[in-house]
Amino acid sequence: MSKILFVVTGADHWTLADGTKHPTGFWAEEAAAPYEAFKAAGHEVVVATPGGVAPTVDQGSLAPEVNGGQEGADRVAATLASFSELQHPVALEDVDLDEYAAVFYPGGHGPMEDLAVHAGSGRLLTLALRSGKPLGVVCHGPAALLAATDGDGANAFAGYRVAAFTNAEEIQAGLADKAKWLLQDRLVEAGVDVREGEPWAPHVVVDRNLVTGQNPASSAPLATELLKKLA
Repeated sequence: MSKILFVVTGADHWTLADGTKHPTGFWAEEAAAPYEAFKAAGHEVVVATPGGVAPTVDQGSLAPEVNGGQEGADRVAATLASFSELQHPVALEDVDLDEYAAVFYPGGHGPMEDLAVHAGSGRLLTLALRSGKPLGVVCHGPAALLAATDGDGANAFAGYRVAAFTNAEEIQAGLADKAKWLLQDRLVEAGVDVREGEPWAPHVVVDRNLVTGQNPASSAPLATELLKKLA
């Protein structure tokens, strides 16, 4: 059994271009589906957040319409209720990568607020990438990659093929015109090779030890790929 580090946003809002605080957090399915897969495979999960705060679930991600109906919503809610590690996170700043076999970042708009500018998270991602350990990041989670820079400002993930929440999806979700910046644009500006799939369809990209997914529907297939690398 290996230990997998879940790095989760500690933000409960996303500051929009007009200064409005949009309620958010982590996206339920993106935490629940990988957690189920990792636990079923016999692995231990440890949650880390900035400052060790208990993370907030985006309430919108619990709705039936984004979970394929009420049955799907009930299952995700039940999984989160059993995900006791979410209530007892360690401080991201205190994480020792040597203790973990793999690292996973779920999304939600929360990472756009905190992990995108969190230097400690950026260092951890850089170390994980260079270590060769399986590293999984899904949906808006790749916002955290923006903080993985060296002293010259070069991004550690420049040149890597990555899937992430696309401009098209942000437009369809109705928040693109309210955002300070769009994830796909910022990743491309940082030199990341964003591979765009169909909106809302599962899309996973594997490049060396990095496994990324475009949207919530990609979280379960991403977990499968990450487990293959752990095997």
